Amino acid sequence: MSDIIKSKGWNWQIITDEFAQTWKNPAPETFYLLSRWKNQQKQSFLDLGCGLGRHTILFAKNGFDVSAFDISEEAIEHTSEWAKTENLNIDIKQGDMLNIPFDNESIDCILCMNVISHTDTKGMYKIADELKRVLKSNGECYLTLGSKETWGFKQDWPMIDENTKLRDEQGPEYMVPHFYADYDLIHQLFKDFSIEDIKHVGTYYTKDSQTFESYHWHILIRKN
Repeated sequence: MSDIIKSKGWNWQIITDEFAQTWKNPAPETFYLLSRWKNQQKQSFLDLGCGLGRHTILFAKNGFDVSAFDISEEAIEHTSEWAKTENLNIDIKQGDMLNIPFDNESIDCILCMNVISHTDTKGMYKIADELKRVLKSNGECYLTLGSKETWGFKQDWPMIDENTKLRDEQGPEYMVPHFYADYDLIHQLFKDFSIEDIKHVGTYYTKDSQTFESYHWHILIRKN
């Protein structure tokens, strides 16, 4: 297999204020995770691919020791400013998820919403190794992956490998790699973890009078 494709983040500079509001509201699943991880007495939390900071701020406000991480300078700046206005002490770093800049076994729980699949197949295996490295024993990670059932995988976009396409569509994700998985591939990727839960989630939305079906895997893994 060739070298891992170069990582590329969202272009947040072209996001409209109206669209950005969507990415400032926490995902519904995160409120369950707050309860679960509090009950497990987890403390150190990493928002891997923090975007505009919606989950970074949520977990910090709920008493977790929060670290935030993103490849995008604009995302890091926005999250930093938001944290300042809330008087929250958050460790915020910029970098590539292929090399997570945190110590071995230093994190109790990790959230990767709509970000971890922005690489190719070889990159996904590297990220899985990085998650295992930074998680403490019995640490958990909740992540989403694009599904091969979704409309994006069926588009005539440039193919990087059998599971990865470059999104050839104008917008914030233009030419951002998208890795797509199926059930068997998920088990291959996370064979070194206990897979606590897998859900196949469909979302429907309308754009330019067309209805799109977007499918993602929602996965909860635990380090053995």
